[in-house]
Amino acid sequence: MAWIFLFTAGLFEMTGVLMINQVHKERNWKSIAGLVVSFTASFLFLALAMETLPMGTAYAVWTGIGAAGGAVLGMIFYGEPRTGLRILFISMVLGAAVGLKFIS
Repeated sequence: MAWIFLFTAGLFEMTGVLMINQVHKERNWKSIAGLVVSFTASFLFLALAMETLPMGTAYAVWTGIGAAGGAVLGMIFYGEPRTGLRILFISMVLGAAVGLKFIS
């Protein structure tokens, strides 16, 4: 169950990153509420995951999902560059997160 909590925390982290961009575009109560809710949920699920998983592993996987997911979402929704090297390094971040799962 801890890994499900951790994956959920990562998804909310990705949503929070999208909401940061949304707040910069238009400052209204909906985008600010989305930002607060996303990051609050992310931290809540991270805390639940850390009841079982080691702190270093949980934090590394959580940040990996958030960073890689944010980069991928930027390419999908905001036209950020889709170079081969960028995709390679995003894959390496995700590979490291998966590797931590296998050794934990």
